[in-house]
Amino acid sequence: MKKVLISVSMFVMPIMALAQARVNSIWDLFSMANRVLNMLVPLFIALAVVYFIWEVFRYAVAGDEDKKKEAKTHIIWGIVGIFVMVSVWGLVNILQGTFGTAGVAPGNVGNLLPNF
Repeated sequence: MKKVLISVSMFVMPIMALAQARVNSIWDLFSMANRVLNMLVPLFIALAVVYFIWEVFRYAVAGDEDKKKEAKTHIIWGIVGIFVMVSVWGLVNILQGTFGTAGVAPGNVGNLLPNF
């Protein structure tokens, strides 16, 4: 587990330090965060699916009732986790499409505000 954490942190640290990224305004920072999140959301969903499949496999090969019960609990929570992640991601996309913010460029935000 420690090796995985170290290798993941080595990948993420340059992103967190904004290494080799030109940030001229706050909108560039938001744009970069958006790109990172757009890459991480499918990764987390894929990891949740792999975890779910692993728990189904553990349930299938478990000989002891306690191990089966534990794997069954993990399977249920895996389904709940996948459902929540996909639902929130879909809800965000629906809201972006409804309010027309899906294709808004950072420089055009001022044009969307009403004139008072």
